[in-house]
Amino acid sequence: MAEIDSTQSQEIVSQETQNKPMTTSFSIWPPTQRTRDAVINRLIESLSTPSILSKRYGTLPQDEASETARLIEEEAFAAAGSTATDADDGIEILQVYSKEISKRMIDTVKSRSAPAAASEGESKPSELPADALEPSSASGLTGEVSSVETEL
Repeated sequence: MAEIDSTQSQEIVSQETQNKPMTTSFSIWPPTQRTRDAVINRLIESLSTPSILSKRYGTLPQDEASETARLIEEEAFAAAGSTATDADDGIEILQVYSKEISKRMIDTVKSRSAPAAASEGESKPSELPADALEPSSASGLTGEVSSVETEL
């Protein structure tokens, strides 16, 4: 009879666990140290190797890029962490972190390239008029019609 009771109780527990949906929770914020290190390595690569960014603002030496990347990531992590709330599911805070990294990287390369260009006494060839960054003019489609006359 004791065997029957234990078998019945196991069946009841089994049925209860089958009726309850399994919930698994995970958190994407804060990122693991491994993820943060990967972000830093990517920043070092972006700052020190030829890219679209370096064509416009130049590259940093590897050691300077490494120091700068660590600083950018730490500042972005702190800024994003200060905006976190208990209600966040992590997605929003991760977006803040990503935007902070991008903003700080651009600010860093811009501030570094401005003194270099000024010390050389040259105007920066990469400076474009403000309207050149608008989507319509960036693609060359301004809505204006022009005619070209050619002689044959």
